[in-house]
Amino acid sequence: MDSEAGPVVRPYTMTRGRVRPTAQLDLVAYVMTNAGAHTHAPHLQPEHRSILAAARQPITLSELAAHLDLPLGVTRILIGDLLEQDLISTYESSGVGVQPSERVLKAVLNGLQAL
Repeated sequence: MDSEAGPVVRPYTMTRGRVRPTAQLDLVAYVMTNAGAHTHAPHLQPEHRSILAAARQPITLSELAAHLDLPLGVTRILIGDLLEQDLISTYESSGVGVQPSERVLKAVLNGLQAL
């Protein structure tokens, strides 16, 4: 217990010693709580319940980790647990957007090389 930081819980405690996630998720993958997931909440760890609460609306994995102040690796493992129990859904961003033209990319490259 650190008087300024408060209680400290080691990440491996939250993941029960696991270091590899069961699902490979991109940092910008969206996470959302499934309907009825909160009925299982009393049987989950506090961190799992926090994820379910924060993901009531779609949120990216990186935003979720930052919001909950958890390391990305720990967040991935905990999300994997919830995926296995079908309590959350994940989906990848479409990635469809306006792509910069070749001219713009060359100008950026030239600018970086000039530094």
